[in-house]
Amino acid sequence: MKKRILAYLEYVDGLLKKDDLDWDEEIKKHLVQISFFAHERLVHLIVTVLFALMTVGCILYLNFTGNIVILFLVIALFVLLIPYIMHYYLLENSVQRMYDQYDAMRNKISSSFKDE
Repeated sequence: MKKRILAYLEYVDGLLKKDDLDWDEEIKKHLVQISFFAHERLVHLIVTVLFALMTVGCILYLNFTGNIVILFLVIALFVLLIPYIMHYYLLENSVQRMYDQYDAMRNKISSSFKDE
């Protein structure tokens, strides 16, 4: 997913350097991609939050019981949680960048919203 999203962002940046495109069509295609990546972002948010809750729950259980076996589960959850957070960070920032690209596309047609 990381490779795909970064390639798409680069592709759209390349499109924005051109002026002779059908921007209405490109905007429609871009909105479809935004919806795909936003859905992926939502799924990863849910998974990341669930892993974080499981990690906190296991830490609390370890704290109250002192069961050393749970320590291995906590370590495993941390090992999984860190990449999930990094991937969600990529998705969140990429989708927000796509929103900026969308605004830039709209500004190619006519003066529109611009966040500064």
